[in-house]
Amino acid sequence: MNSVRRLAVCTLLGTLSSPALAQAANDPPAADRPDFEALKASGAERSRYASKQPETSAGLAPQADLEGFRREVAPILSGACFRCHGPDRQRGGVRIDDMDPDLFAGEDVDWWLEVLAVVTNGEMPPADEANLSDEDRGKIIEWLSGEVQGASSARRAEHGHSSFRRMTRYEYDYALQDLLGLPAGYTADLLPDPVSEDGFQNSSESLHISAMQLQAYLEASRSALRSAIAVGDPPPTLHWGVHADQVAALEWKRQEEQLDKIRERHKDDPETLEKKLGDQLAKNEKRPGGAHYEELATGRFAAQSWHYSKGRFAWAPESSPPTLPKTGDTVAVVPRGRGLIIELGDQLPLEGVMRVTVEACRADLDHKGDPSLQLHFGWRASNDSRAVFRVSSEDHIVDAAPGSPQTYQWDVPMGPVYPRNSVRGTNKMGDLPSPSEYIKLVNGSLSGGPLHVHSVHVAGPVHEQWPSPSHTRILGTADEEISELDRARSALTGFLPQAWRRVPSEEEIQRKLELFERMRPEFTSFEGAMIEVLASVLASPNFLYISTAGPTEHSSDRDSASISGRLSDPELAARLAMFLWCSVPDSELASTARQNRLSEPAVLRAQIDRMLGDEKATRFSQQFVRQWLDLSLLDYLQIDGKLYPGFSAELKESMIEEPIAFFHETLRGDHSVLEFLHSDFSVLNERLAKHYGVDGVEGNHFRRVELDPEQGRGGLLVQAGLLAMNSDGKDSHPLKRGIWMLERLLNDPPPPPPPAVPEIDLTDPEIAKMTLKERIEQHRDHAACMSCHAKIDPWGIAFENFDAVGSWRDEVAGKPVDAVGVLFNGQELDGMDGLKAFLLENRQDQFVRALVHKLTTFALGRPLSFQDRAAIDGITGEVRRHGDGLATMVQLIATSDLFLSK
Repeated sequence: MNSVRRLAVCTLLGTLSSPALAQAANDPPAADRPDFEALKASGAERSRYASKQPETSAGLAPQADLEGFRREVAPILSGACFRCHGPDRQRGGVRIDDMDPDLFAGEDVDWWLEVLAVVTNGEMPPADEANLSDEDRGKIIEWLSGEVQGASSARRAEHGHSSFRRMTRYEYDYALQDLLGLPAGYTADLLPDPVSEDGFQNSSESLHISAMQLQAYLEASRSALRSAIAVGDPPPTLHWGVHADQVAALEWKRQEEQLDKIRERHKDDPETLEKKLGDQLAKNEKRPGGAHYEELATGRFAAQSWHYSKGRFAWAPESSPPTLPKTGDTVAVVPRGRGLIIELGDQLPLEGVMRVTVEACRADLDHKGDPSLQLHFGWRASNDSRAVFRVSSEDHIVDAAPGSPQTYQWDVPMGPVYPRNSVRGTNKMGDLPSPSEYIKLVNGSLSGGPLHVHSVHVAGPVHEQWPSPSHTRILGTADEEISELDRARSALTGFLPQAWRRVPSEEEIQRKLELFERMRPEFTSFEGAMIEVLASVLASPNFLYISTAGPTEHSSDRDSASISGRLSDPELAARLAMFLWCSVPDSELASTARQNRLSEPAVLRAQIDRMLGDEKATRFSQQFVRQWLDLSLLDYLQIDGKLYPGFSAELKESMIEEPIAFFHETLRGDHSVLEFLHSDFSVLNERLAKHYGVDGVEGNHFRRVELDPEQGRGGLLVQAGLLAMNSDGKDSHPLKRGIWMLERLLNDPPPPPPPAVPEIDLTDPEIAKMTLKERIEQHRDHAACMSCHAKIDPWGIAFENFDAVGSWRDEVAGKPVDAVGVLFNGQELDGMDGLKAFLLENRQDQFVRALVHKLTTFALGRPLSFQDRAAIDGITGEVRRHGDGLATMVQLIATSDLFLSK
């Protein structure tokens, strides 16, 4: 939308009324809260989408209803709008009387869409300018809606769209996983994808490719294939075995050496010697706060000693598995929130699986919760070069009783682990910078007690079988009676259709075989040459690009539908897989497409249901929600630690996950999308529940939690991460929160600020004493700022009871929180409850349509235009009439003519 036009139309909105009285200091009791379920029901009854059935034509091409405009609409606009937007006065530069009412062929469609939006939402005319009766408002909306619907359909029939684009980086990564049977993580060196104006990374407008990017894709393909395909004999497995008794013996020795140093240093001063020895012995007898070792029989303690310098604490590997006792006299104690470091030197594999086996148990039964064990990986080449990050996807709950340790194990693919120590393989052990790497066993529990680690065994690379299943999946089983060329043909015949999402021609297979013959002399093995050939397959536009090409010479007669603008079945399979799995079709979807059955309505619906039920659908939830809600803002959030000492990296990590988990729970249960505005449940882990003051949630895993009304949570609007990312790290930010809600949830972004916006002068002592809301109100008094703030401020002010990290508050700088915003039409939004109530009662259609718009944009991989408007309205109507379920919405989008067409 033209930003000048948006700004001009927004001057229609008028200004805010005087601030209302501040709300009560305390969160209102449940009895005083709005009945949100009743508001959902009453708001749905008023839906124009739910009540209006789709129109059918008798085969006649729709035409502009200019006579209806002149008879019904023009007189109403003349009386209500022309005084401010007519021949004599053009408030905000908007003139309505000379706008072309022909939406089918005229040039003023965007202006009419703005008029429809502001009239529908009650934003025009301002209450103090003219009175527009409900009957007249309905006539304008009815005529404009009908014209928009007809004109949109007509223009779509005349103008096609292109969603031709390359894969995003995350789609490429997922596709490698599914094709090669690998874990994620081979795209770290690819450039980040640009973000479209709609906020999505998969937009055809921006996903182009350069020669440099193509080379990066080729290298990523080679790296992934080297992990998937076995070349030569299996590399030897190295083993590191560490038992708590071994480490503790070294710690006791260090303690004795420390005592000996004191004795030597003060041997001529008995009085000082006695004091220093006493201090050191007392220190040794005190339990350390971090990870430490304890001799269970005597209660002797020693803090974990570790320093990166010269790799002095690295354990040397062995060629065979060590014999480690399951129990012993000494244990490593890991309190919650702390970690035990096991340094392993510079010989951990670059590829293959690292297996970490830990014998551990609870330290005691005094704590209600169980310890939670995480695996981290790290290195510290120098003071200025360090990295430590989690490599375990889920925590192990350590519930073994004290003294009876159990085995907890992780298999970590090392290929995707990034970054690795940059001087590994260059510097020798003992050099600075150090090439050494380590693992860290972290007790990530929030309420559980400490855990006891008895022993740790690390092995790598581990081979359950050789060659690996991924190798056999790609190249098949070696057979000496078959020539290498025939083996190559067999592998390519199986791999190409999966990678290119269509049946390749014989000529295409032959070209790849010729490449194999040229490359084979350069490699010592068949597998090495095939890695290069298959890398060219994965760096080909046939793999990298999501296209909707016409039928090939192998297409059946049914594929002739693609000539008329419909997707062929293979194209439909590719689009569907990218939508719901962010990847390539699996064997069942591809087989159904090859049989030309996927476009059959019943078969298509069944496949969508199957795909949504698959674990890979979590990718859809993660990628769509991150982009829809712009969670990247949370990735880079910096919170003032002095103001919010309880904020931690782990809490931020949970904040990022919450909206994704909430969306997926809603999708999985086909719950109403109105739950995003308000729900009586959330999806939380213990850390978030504690942040919200919700009891009874233990552990780091997310699960559905029913909420009490007085807890004041439920829905996206009150999720801490979304509130925090729209703060300034120190305080709330009504402008950020209001703009984010309008853009992301209502698809109604405010106009950009004009160039002459004055800054708030924080050096003025009077301004410095004001609350943020008071500063905004003063800022809004400037004429250049008034029109924009009138649309933004009331929404953002309603969030004011939530601080910079999304916690509830009643006061700001000693003053009661004023969370009452007043809309353009005089409607009060009394805090978050008032905002939710207003949206549920008055903006259901706008929200549901906005979500349909966002999901469809993501599904098609291209921006939507006016030509798509009728289809979006049609899908929205079906969603509303079918109960607003999220999975239903996805089904209706994926079976719509818009999705099935090029």
